[in-house]
Amino acid sequence: MTHRLTFGRPVPGAGRTPRGWEWQWTGAAVMGILNVTPDSFSDGGRHAALQDALTAAQAMRGAGVTILDIGGESTRPGAAPVPAHEELDRVLPVIRALSGADVLLSVDTMKAEVAAGALRAGAHLINDVTGLRDPEMRRVCADAGAPACVMHMQGDPQTMQDAPHYADVVAEVHGYLRAQAREALSAGVPDVLLDPGIGFGKTLEHNLALLRALPDLTAGPHPVLIGASRKRLIDLIAQVPLAADRDPGTLALHLHAARCGAAVVRAHAAAAHVQALRVQAALTQQPQMQAAGARLGCDA
Repeated sequence: MTHRLTFGRPVPGAGRTPRGWEWQWTGAAVMGILNVTPDSFSDGGRHAALQDALTAAQAMRGAGVTILDIGGESTRPGAAPVPAHEELDRVLPVIRALSGADVLLSVDTMKAEVAAGALRAGAHLINDVTGLRDPEMRRVCADAGAPACVMHMQGDPQTMQDAPHYADVVAEVHGYLRAQAREALSAGVPDVLLDPGIGFGKTLEHNLALLRALPDLTAGPHPVLIGASRKRLIDLIAQVPLAADRDPGTLALHLHAARCGAAVVRAHAAAAHVQALRVQAALTQQPQMQAAGARLGCDA
């Protein structure tokens, strides 16, 4: 499946079109997680020093990762908010050091002030777990010509896992994402990705329902991002209490998402994802497997 994302300004790998600069790719691209936080649930503190962050970024780029998602504030359940100036102090040195590299730079932030500073420093894309609820965030992205990832989250990181409840999780989450996409585009944001927010205000049953219903979301006009990396649902399914031990389960979830048409998967073990997705793509392109009825469908 071919995916497209439109930017309002030149970015690495994009071609000029009448609508702007279009970044086009086939299959699922890998968004490598680069947290420069002391308290993220899986890798907090590992990349807090600038050189450690740049070394990790270089390794991911060398492995074939095409998007780096730089985060300066943890959004794990119960995480305490971080002041904007502190978040900027964490992310701006990394963005500036990577600016000009042949990779898309995404910034994972809920704050319009941080998004504006990051885009001025050289970031290309905003990943907002609050789904562009803030009109100022929409304005910042529109003014900078930056697409945004619109994610669904019930509540906020402090409260989202207290007692998540939906009458129909698939209908409500998909409806919310489509409505937020329309609002963002009408505000001048050049393009959006949609993220159902696995683990953000959802029970295990909610997460599984959303993952099984991915074909409905990926059939729409917007590329879909899935970020299930090392999430607690893997522990609930396979009894893996340590987040760092959940990469096999993460790969299983993300390969499923890619088979269902996801455009981007967001992962800690980014190099392993590039390798696994390349192998899966080779398998699905084998004519003899198609003829034998062995196509790897999204329900495989």
